Amino acid sequence: MELSYFAIIIGAIFVNNVVLAQFLGICPFLGVSSKVETSMGMGAAVTFVMALTAIVAWSIQEFILVPLGIEYMQTIVFILVIAALVQMVEIVLKKVSPSLYQALGIFLPLITTNCAVLGVAILMIQKEFNLLQSFTYSVATAIGFAIAMVIFAGIRERLELDGVPAALKGIPIALITAAILAMAFMGFSGLV
Repeated sequence: MELSYFAIIIGAIFVNNVVLAQFLGICPFLGVSSKVETSMGMGAAVTFVMALTAIVAWSIQEFILVPLGIEYMQTIVFILVIAALVQMVEIVLKKVSPSLYQALGIFLPLITTNCAVLGVAILMIQKEFNLLQSFTYSVATAIGFAIAMVIFAGIRERLELDGVPAALKGIPIALITAAILAMAFMGFSGLV
């Protein structure tokens, strides 16, 4: 059964949110989500990398790995593709938006090891999506990642202004908030 593009989009953003349902990409989710502006920048960078990764990874899988019978090289090849794309994003951000480049700091190169990006590349192949479905899935997944990060960052900014008990300040309240946000997203599970 072939999924409609609407089902792919809704499923990737809400139902199977890469961070809140599949628990991939937790490191940047927790590390970069202290400010909304930084979260939006990271979300945009991840969206760009995931979209390009979908196109390149699908093409490599279909035109190189499968014809040569070396599908077992998939993970290594996809990691190399992601690393190259992240380097490109880093160079562009350094030129276009030095302030965002500085704000993302160490987390920008960590997109290379963001398991969400690699997970999406592998999942689109496992789901046997065509090129357009792969692109749609990866962009929707990245949008879901960005939405979760921005919502989480907004909540964290608000919590800094509220009277949180000293024992819960910082990471403890962030983890509790992430868990509640994940449970809230579970309410979308009946949509697709």
